[in-house]
Amino acid sequence: MSFAAIVRRTLTANLSSSVSARSYYKSRSRKPSLYDIISPRGGPDEPLRPILDHWVDQGNKVRFAELQRLVRDLRRRRRFSQALEVSEWMIKKDLFTASAVEHAVQLNLIGKVHGHSAAEIYFENLPEQEKTYKTHGALLNCYVREAKVDKSLAHLQKMQEMGIALTPLHFNNIMCLYTRIKQHEKVPGLLAEMRARKVLPDNYSYRICLNAYGAMSDINRMEEILTEMETQPHIAMDWTTFCAASNFYIQAGIKGKASDMLKRAEERLDKKDEIGYNQLISLHAKLGNKEEILRLWELEKIACTRYLNKDYMNMLKALVKLGEFEGAEKVLRDWELSGNCFDHLVPRVLFRGYCDVGQYENAEAVLKRIMDEGNVTVDSSWGKLAAGYSSKGDMESSLRCIKVALSPHVTRWNWKPGLEVVAKLLHWLGDKGNAAEVNAFVYSLRPVLGGSKECYGSLVDAGLRGFGYLDVLKPIYEGRMEKQGNTEQPKLSNLFMFR
Repeated sequence: MSFAAIVRRTLTANLSSSVSARSYYKSRSRKPSLYDIISPRGGPDEPLRPILDHWVDQGNKVRFAELQRLVRDLRRRRRFSQALEVSEWMIKKDLFTASAVEHAVQLNLIGKVHGHSAAEIYFENLPEQEKTYKTHGALLNCYVREAKVDKSLAHLQKMQEMGIALTPLHFNNIMCLYTRIKQHEKVPGLLAEMRARKVLPDNYSYRICLNAYGAMSDINRMEEILTEMETQPHIAMDWTTFCAASNFYIQAGIKGKASDMLKRAEERLDKKDEIGYNQLISLHAKLGNKEEILRLWELEKIACTRYLNKDYMNMLKALVKLGEFEGAEKVLRDWELSGNCFDHLVPRVLFRGYCDVGQYENAEAVLKRIMDEGNVTVDSSWGKLAAGYSSKGDMESSLRCIKVALSPHVTRWNWKPGLEVVAKLLHWLGDKGNAAEVNAFVYSLRPVLGGSKECYGSLVDAGLRGFGYLDVLKPIYEGRMEKQGNTEQPKLSNLFMFR
C-alpha cells in the first residue's frame, strides 16, 4: 500500500469516528514498520516520543535509515516540532554517531522550533570538529530565517575568516535575507561577488536575482539574467523560472511576452507535476486566458492520477477571477463527486466569488448545498451573507442568515456580527414593532458579544423605541474589548471585519 493510500485510509477513519484514538496502519501481507505507524498520525502537535518508546519496549528493532526517512518526511510536511522530537530521541537513545550532516539538520530544526538563540547554544556545544561548513551554514540559515541582518552578515564574515569555502547556498541565504527585508537592490551585487570569488551561481542564485529585478520593475535587467541563465551549461531552465518571468511581465503589462514565457514553461513541465499545472492555470487567469485554463485543467486530469483539494481550489479561483461562474459550478460538482475529504475552503472560493459580485442568493445556495450533504458551514460565511443582504436592504434575508451564524449548528471561527449590521437589524425589527423578535434577536447576540444582562435589557428597550440602540451597542462592543485585556484599544471599524 502506498504512503498516500495509508494517509487517505487514516484520514477517512478519523473523520468517521468521534473518538480521538487513531487507527494504525495494518497490512495483511507484512508487519507494519515504525514509519507505517507514525507517518499517518493526526495533528502536528501530537507527541511522537511515546510511540517511539512503545515501539522499542515491544522488542522491535529501530533502524537508523528508517528514522532518517521519518525526519525527512516530517520536515517535508512542515511538521518541524515532530521532526525535532524524533531527531532528539535518536540522539538521546544513542542510536547512532551523529555526523556533521545530522548536526546540521538538528540545528536547523532547533532554529525553526525554538529560534536562533537556542540554535546558537546547540552550535556552541558542538565538538570543534563538527563545526564544519554544513553546521555553520545551518546556523546562518537560522539567522536569515528570522531576518537577523547583523548576525547573518557577521557570521558569514566569520566563516570567510575561518577559511571555510563559501558555496552558492551561503550566498543564496544572504540574497534571501535581502529579499525578505525588501532590499532587492543589494541582491545583484551578491551575484557579482559570487562571480568574482569563482563561486558558480546555481539555479536558485539566478532565480533570486531575477525576482529582485522583477520586484524593482527592471524588466531589461531581468531579461539579461534570463539570457545569461540560458547560456550557462550547468543551469537547467525549468518551468518555475519562466513562470516567475511571466508573472513580472504581467505586472508590467507586457502580455505578449508573458504568454511566451508560459508557453516555454509548459514545454519544460513534468507532465505529472500538479504544482506546475496549478501555477500555469493561475498565471493564465491573470491574463484572462479562459481557453488555456480549461485546456490545462484537462491535461492535468489526464496526467495526474487524481486531483487534491488544493488543485480544485486553484481552478475555482481561476474561473471565479474571470467571472466564469458556470464553469466554477461544474468544477465544484466534480469535487463533490471526487471522494476527497470535505474541506469547507473549497466551496468557500465559489461562495466568496458570488459575494464579491453581489450574487448573495447564489452564495447562499452554495452554503445550503454544503449543509444538504451533511457537512458543516462556518459562522463567518453566514455573517458575510447577512452583511451582504443588509447592504442591499434585504433585511429579512439578513436576519435569517445571522440567525444561522449565531446558531449551534455551525463551526465557530471567532466571528462577531458587525456593529452596523446589528444596528440596521434592530432598527428594522423595531419598525416592525414585534417585541418577541427584538427580544430573541438581542439575546442571541450575548454568547458572541458578551456583556451584562442589563446591557441587553437596555438594548431591547432601545430596539422597541426605534432609536438609541447605537448608544447601547457601542459600550457592549467596547466592553468586550476591555474584557479581553487589550491595553491598546482597536478601532471599532477594525474589530468587526468579516472574514
